[in-house]
Amino acid sequence: MTLPDDGGLPFPRPQDLRDAIEHLRSRWAWFVGFGVLCALFGVAALALVGTATIAFVYLIALFMIVVGGTEIVVGVNSHLWSSRFLLVLIGLLYVVTGSFALANPLTGAAAFTLLLGASLFATGLVRIYFGVKLPHGPSGFVILAGAITTLLGMFILFGWPQNSPFILGLLLGVDLLFYGCAWIGFGLMLRSD
Repeated sequence: MTLPDDGGLPFPRPQDLRDAIEHLRSRWAWFVGFGVLCALFGVAALALVGTATIAFVYLIALFMIVVGGTEIVVGVNSHLWSSRFLLVLIGLLYVVTGSFALANPLTGAAAFTLLLGASLFATGLVRIYFGVKLPHGPSGFVILAGAITTLLGMFILFGWPQNSPFILGLLLGVDLLFYGCAWIGFGLMLRSD
């Protein structure tokens, strides 16, 4: 099987994973730099956890307003009246919720934190359920992941609403820090091979 034409790409299309890694090897510093930047953002979010939570709420609220506006436009242009009504209603709910979160970021943080805790708790229970149904090989890891997710959800829910001003920023900071470390590790792996 041959690959299609490169379509004018500035570099040759790799034939396999080894070629792709060889192609990326000369760019290892870019990956390390990106990882350092992500890790620094993670450290900043952890240092300014309250500010990171508010910024996160603003970002989610803006996305909700954009999605809601798009949903309204799609609904207005829909040909079926039942679809039109439902799409416009959903769009309005998104816009109102996003606007409310923009106007009251601490209340928005509390609502998003409650939603996050409930989602993690439910997701963890579902993982445990499916882990029990799996064959014995991978089931232990799935059950362990489900238990950790359930405990994290319970931790968030039991601390709610007192933990709302910092939990989203804390999770964002930890995520960015580990994401950055992963990219640093990938870049250093490229350099060392």
